[in-house]
Amino acid sequence: MSKQKQPIETCEVFSYDEKVVGKVKDQLVNQRFDLLADMFKVLADETRVKIAYALCQEKELCVCDVASIIGTTNATASHHLRHLKNLRIAKSEKRGKLVFYSLDDEHIRTLLMTAIAHQNEEVRG
Repeated sequence: MSKQKQPIETCEVFSYDEKVVGKVKDQLVNQRFDLLADMFKVLADETRVKIAYALCQEKELCVCDVASIIGTTNATASHHLRHLKNLRIAKSEKRGKLVFYSLDDEHIRTLLMTAIAHQNEEVRG
């Protein structure tokens, strides 16, 4: 099913609320949007978002588990997991000859599950 192009909606005159704009601009200065954008870039990869989702389902998974879940080699799974770890989406712990990954914190689980719920609303709606 293809979506029809929606017309661009814009104001017919330029007028803004200086107080509101100033307040929001001040808040923008105190945030690290570059890191946030990087996190979303990493999650924009379908394989990595599948891995993150898998980590939402289980407390932890070893690299071999992840490789089996996504149907790749351990090397490929490790490559994707490294990206997730570098941006604090996942964390790792080596135990003997195995490396186990888990979500870095509950914020990541909330973010992913909220996004999935939103997507499911869009598909149904």
